[in-house]
Amino acid sequence: MSQFDFGRVAVLMGGASAEREISLMSGQGVLQALISQGIDAHAFDPAERGLAELKRDGFTRCFIALHGRFGEDGTVQGALELLGIPYTGSGVMASSIAIDKVMTKRLWRAQGLATPAWQQVDSATATVQAFAELGSPMIVKPAREGSTIGLTKVTAADQCADAFALAALHDSAVLCEQFIQGDETTIAVLGSGMQARTLPLIRIVVPNGNYDYENKYFTNTTQYLVPADLPPGEEEAIGQIVLDAYRCLACRGWARLDVMIDAATRQPYLLEANTAPGMTAHSLVPMAAKAAGISYPALCLEVLRSASLDYAVLA
Repeated sequence: MSQFDFGRVAVLMGGASAEREISLMSGQGVLQALISQGIDAHAFDPAERGLAELKRDGFTRCFIALHGRFGEDGTVQGALELLGIPYTGSGVMASSIAIDKVMTKRLWRAQGLATPAWQQVDSATATVQAFAELGSPMIVKPAREGSTIGLTKVTAADQCADAFALAALHDSAVLCEQFIQGDETTIAVLGSGMQARTLPLIRIVVPNGNYDYENKYFTNTTQYLVPADLPPGEEEAIGQIVLDAYRCLACRGWARLDVMIDAATRQPYLLEANTAPGMTAHSLVPMAAKAAGISYPALCLEVLRSASLDYAVLA
C-alpha cells in the first residue's frame, strides 16, 4: 500500500482525560507530519465533536493520539469498532487491560514476567499497611492514569494519607507499588504478533531523580540516553522480555513499555504498557525511532499503516 491510499484520516486528539494537554501536543505533531507526507489528515477532538461525525464526514482511518481515559482505555476503540473505522494501536481488550496497571500486573505475573510487588488499596489506612509490607520507598498512583499524574513517592508512613488522597482524586482504584532503585528505561515496540519488533532502549536520567509530569514534558534537564550504555547483552534480554509482555497483553500496532532495572541484581521489572504513546517534542517513541533511523513522519506513516479493527469481518 502506498502512503496515498489511506483515504481521509482523522487524528484524534485532546479528549476529556487528565492528559488532554499532552494529547493536543501529540496530535498536532502527528497531524503536521501526516500532512507533510501528502496524507488527507484532519484534527478531530472527541471532547468537541461526537464520534458519529467520523462516519458522516467520510473518515476512513483514525490515528489515535488520545492519552489516558476515553482514548487509551478501550472506550474510543469500541466506538470505532461499531463505526467500522480502522484505528491505530491496540484493540478494545488490550487497551482496556493496559490502562489498568493492576490488571496488567496480574497478567504479567501469571505469565512469569517480573513486575514490582504491589497492593491495590481503598483507604489511607490500607495505604499505611501497604507501606509497612512493601517497604520504603513506595510508589502510590492511580491505577488507571498515565504521565505520572497523581503519583507520589512515599518514604515515610506519615506521607501515606496525602499520597492516597492525591491518587484517589484521579481514580477510585489506587495502586501501591514497591519502588525499584536502579536504571529507569523504556522500550518502544512496533508491529503485531510475532512480527513485532523493539526500537532501541532509552535510559532516562533525571537530575533530581524525580521523573514527574513537569520533567517528562516541559523541562530540558532530563537526559535520555540512546545508546543506553547498559552491560553487554542486557538490552537484548530486556527487549525479549518487553516483546513477551507486549504479546501477553495482545497489544498491536505500537506501544511503549517502561522497565526498571534493579541496581543491585540487574533484574528488570516491568512497570506498565502505554498503548497510545506520546508524540510530543519530548516523547520517547520518536526519539527511539530516530535512533533506529526512522524519521518522525516515517514513524507516523508506519503506525497509520497498521490501523485495523478487532472485528474487521463484521465491519
